[in-house]
Amino acid sequence: MPETIALMLPPAKQPARRPLAEWVTERFIPLRQLDAETQFSAIAAAWAELGTDERLVWNKMLTGTFRVGVARQLVTRALAEVAGVTPEVVEHRLTGDWSPTPQFFSTLLQTDTDDTDVSRPYPFQLAWPLDTDLDSLGDRMRWLVEWKWNGVRAQLIRREGQTFVWSRGDELVTDRFPEVAAAAESLPDGVVIDGEILAWADGTVLGYGDLQRRVGRKTVTAKIMRESPVVFFAFDLLEFEHGDIRYRSLLSRRALLSEVLECLDAGGRARLTLPPGVNASTWEDVAARRDDARSHGAEGLMLKRLESPYAIGRQRGAWWKWKSDSLTIDAVLLYAERGQGNSAEPYISYTFAVWRDGDLVPFAKTHAGLTDEEIAEVDRFVRANTLEQFGPVRSVVPDLVFELAFEGVERSSRHKSGIAVRSPRIVRWRRDKRPEEADSLSTIGAMLDAFENSRSGES
Repeated sequence: MPETIALMLPPAKQPARRPLAEWVTERFIPLRQLDAETQFSAIAAAWAELGTDERLVWNKMLTGTFRVGVARQLVTRALAEVAGVTPEVVEHRLTGDWSPTPQFFSTLLQTDTDDTDVSRPYPFQLAWPLDTDLDSLGDRMRWLVEWKWNGVRAQLIRREGQTFVWSRGDELVTDRFPEVAAAAESLPDGVVIDGEILAWADGTVLGYGDLQRRVGRKTVTAKIMRESPVVFFAFDLLEFEHGDIRYRSLLSRRALLSEVLECLDAGGRARLTLPPGVNASTWEDVAARRDDARSHGAEGLMLKRLESPYAIGRQRGAWWKWKSDSLTIDAVLLYAERGQGNSAEPYISYTFAVWRDGDLVPFAKTHAGLTDEEIAEVDRFVRANTLEQFGPVRSVVPDLVFELAFEGVERSSRHKSGIAVRSPRIVRWRRDKRPEEADSLSTIGAMLDAFENSRSGES
């Protein structure tokens, strides 16, 4: 569409010669504050001033399709080289809330590195999937073992008497978790804590759907806070007394974190606390804990080397994530949705169903797992076996069976099946199975019952 519009418009009589930065800051960004009629007039005025190539760029900005395939790390390194500072400094400046203005670009390249503003978080450290034997990690006592939670990774910042909560997606989410912000008010000034926000009540992890009720809202009501309470599990300290301490060892940072949390009052400790420990003195114990992680509401384990500093991004060998084995189920393809664009686009997003009382009930949707060749084959099947069509979605003859894997399951009143699965993906095409051999909803329900029973036994 951006290309079509750019080509169909009549040539500009007097193309404006303005730099891209001016178009972004003075013409594009202000559009979001205008009503629909004024927006249309502003867009039409811009078209009248732009040549064909410039209109293409403008239209792509308007439609959100103006993307450049360059890795963030490559951009960071390039900017750091131009500025004469380290990539870590540039990465820090790019974290948090900023606008692409000439002033920000000047700040981005300045050589004075003492420029952290009051709300700015640090770049997050991430973990590698464990791909080595536990014994190769050496002495078990040189590693911190924690549960791997499925919540909202966040940094809690307390500076100049103000509290800020940033998600890993560089989104300020303080207003969505007011009880966490309230708990932080008794923290000492000049601290930044890395952690995970979970829906949590009576010592138990609630469903991820409960957390989504908080994440998906700009305003959180008292009713939602009662029905979906949260906790902030603090597992690292990045700043203390306004000083960056990421260079210290994890062992040192954790000890200091425990001291910082002692400053909280009783109410604060209920919402801002260290996570539950993992009882595992040997690597054999660690493997056993990973096998029963779901009974604790966790996805698996985190292994963190105690001597390691807090790095930017994924640093192999410092943090490992070791997820529990995925759950699997055989399901029938029921709906397919094509990609964005015209009708020639292949059908690449699929809805799967399982049996309940002789009927197929949808329970999962995914686009992940098939090869390009398999996608093309499924696309041909969809086009030749369509029962009904709803825009880009087609219902198909229920004839194809696939093995799906997912990381967790929970009850859900929002889904027709009554359950919701987490991170579903296609493992393989079960060409050896007929639709009637696919699994039933009761099979998934048994998985859920087993988790709930084991968790109640733990409590």
